[in-house]
Formats: sequence, C-alpha cells, structure tokens
Amino acid sequence: MKKKDLSIEFCGVKCENPFFLSSSPVGNCYEMCAKALDTGWGGVVFKTVGFFIANEVSPRFDNLRKESTPFIGFKNMEQIAEHPLEENLEAIRRIKKDYPNKVLIASIMGQNEEEWEKLAKLVTEAGADIIECNFSCPQMTSHAMGSDVGQNPELVKKYCQAVRQGTSLPFLAKMTPNIGNMSLPAIASIEGGATGISAINTVKSITGIDLNKFIGLPIVNGKSSVSGYSGKAVKPIALRFIQELATNEKLKNIPISGIGGIETWEDAAEFILLGSTNLQVTTAIMQYGYRIVEDLIEGLSYYMEEKGFKKLDDMVGLANKNIIPAEDLDRSYIVYPKFDEEKCVGCGRCYISCYDGGHQAINWDDENRKPVLDKEKCVGCHLCANVCPVQCISKGDIEFKKGCKEEAVAL
Repeated sequence: MKKKDLSIEFCGVKCENPFFLSSSPVGNCYEMCAKALDTGWGGVVFKTVGFFIANEVSPRFDNLRKESTPFIGFKNMEQIAEHPLEENLEAIRRIKKDYPNKVLIASIMGQNEEEWEKLAKLVTEAGADIIECNFSCPQMTSHAMGSDVGQNPELVKKYCQAVRQGTSLPFLAKMTPNIGNMSLPAIASIEGGATGISAINTVKSITGIDLNKFIGLPIVNGKSSVSGYSGKAVKPIALRFIQELATNEKLKNIPISGIGGIETWEDAAEFILLGSTNLQVTTAIMQYGYRIVEDLIEGLSYYMEEKGFKKLDDMVGLANKNIIPAEDLDRSYIVYPKFDEEKCVGCGRCYISCYDGGHQAINWDDENRKPVLDKEKCVGCHLCANVCPVQCISKGDIEFKKGCKEEAVAL
C-alpha cells in the first residue's frame, strides 16, 4: 500500500507528518534532533531553553512496573536544558539551516516578563518556526517557573503577553495536568496572545518507596522528591484534557498539540480523533528509540486507508460528538456477558473478581471448571470481561429494564 499523505497544517505551519519530539531529554542537542529528523519525525520541540541553567541530580529516572511489565509509567526529575543558552540557540540555528523543510519548535521558560520576552526574541532570531511556552514542568527548583505558573491563569496570560511582545511567530502554551480545570489557564493563554495549546506535561508523582530504606525513588543521597510522571499510564488523563480543551466553546478552532503516553499508532489516532492536530512523544522514544516513528507513520497510514480518510484533517475531533455528560448516557438496558466455553481455560478469574469485587453473579461449576452466569444478580458491569486473561468473555444478550422502551442499541 502506498503511504498516505500525513501532512497537516499546525498553527499555520505545514508539517510533513504530525509526529514531533516533545521538549525533553530526547531533543537535548543538535545531534539528537538531527538523528530524529533523519529517521522521519515531522519536527522537534527542542528541549526547553532559558536563562536558568539546570544543575541536575543523579540518578533522576524511575519506572513503574507491574509483574514483568516495565515502563507502565515513567518518572523523571529532569529540569530544562543544562547547556548554556547560547549553545542551545546555536543548535536551533544549525538544525533549521540543515533541515529547512522540517518544523522546529523552540520551547522556552522564563522567570519574569522580561525573560519571557527576551527568550521569544532570541529563538525567533535563531530561526524557530513556532515557540512553545513551558508553563508546566513539575520539577523546577523555582516557584517562578514550571507548573506553579501553569496553575495561575493570570500569570499565564501575563507571560503570554510578554512572549507576544517578543515575537510574531505562532506560539503554544504548554499546560500542566496538575490542575482541576485546564480550560482556565488555556483560555487565559489565548487571551494573552498564544496561538495554540499543548497538553499535557507530566503529572506530579511519587512512583514508589524503597521498603528497606524508607525513601522515595529514585534515591538521591538518601532523599527523593515529587516529580513528573509520564508514559502509557498517563494517556487516559491526557485524552480527558484534550477532549476538555477541544470542546470548550472559548477554545473553538484553537490548534492543540497532544502529549501524554503516545506509544503506538493507535494512541496517535485516539489523540487526533479527540482534536489534536500535532502529536509529541518522549517516553516511548526513551524506551524504544527514534525508529518508532516508522511504525507510527505506517500504522496510521493503514488505518486511514481502511477507514477511507483521504487526509489527516478528516479525522480531527471526530470522536468528540460521542463523548457526552454522564447524566445523558442511556441507562435503560443491561448487556449480559457471554462466555465462549471453547476459549475458556477454567482459571476462575471471572468468578473470583465477580464474587469479591462485583455482584456475586457468576457461579462456579467445579466439575467442569466453567463459569455459569446468574442473570438475576448480574448488573452488566463486565468486570469479568476485563479480568479474563484469554478474552473469552464478550457482550451477549441485551435486556431492557422494567418500564423502559425497547429500541436499537449501539454497542
């Protein structure tokens, strides 16, 4: 199959595909960005630059695992770029010179209005196509920077106004998920002059405790701290915020760069279907390398072909019409689980989970080691299907509750 045209316009800039490195360790210098662009990434968000130079701890990473599966979630304690500002600006100049047809987003972070304006001017002069304002890093050592700023709509608006004073380029406001209502700072950023939104940055976390030393992880000379959580575990949080932003009337038609747990083409498609026109990746690259972009491009191309999408724009936001308030969901019927006895391995997981965590609606046939559904008790929650290790439980009979009108049901 001929690969689909994945080009898309983002903030008025044509991108050959929506896949970008996010501002992070994966785009920390010229060599890294060059390798990524050679591999096929549509663009890079260069690691956040500022007048502040990070003095990093060691070690600074930890990953959450379940049983034998690593990288369910990833914690990092890294701050913004540790290189001098002029070195970073030279890298940006060189990237743009050597890759004129790729898109370079310069991520910046200041500590006051003067710094934000000056940084915007400097990266504009260095050749950036778009600017991203990092209002959301959760592990900065100063309260004048990072997620503490992103939780304050007035400060977000003020700093965006300063950035607009320093540049005519389109720029993004990068949102923190460490907030209840992301729309408030997002709206403030647009009022301050931002062109679009990027979301989400990492989630404040403690991934684990060393049970022998009684110290959080990773351990830095006998101590640890709260810092950013990323990877596939945060994708549901990211998708929720993308949907919130994309459907807010005050943010209508505002470009969104989606970030948070994108690892496969399926993840990418989900972000696009909820309204993202650009996608940023870090943790999956740290685990698998830049080459994952080949799988992302190929998988998304096949999906578009299968669904009949001619261009990427045709997909953007299609799922939002089907995300509705909980009070509007149809509560008139029950879908009973259906057990495939040929696939069933007789492990009893469904029985245990239903009895101990559900509604005691599954009886156990000891002789044949098979589950038997008790419809009188079953509420159709489908916990059993979620715990089944061989996926032998599907949706079965539909019954309408007493007094409810029977009609067609879309499952």
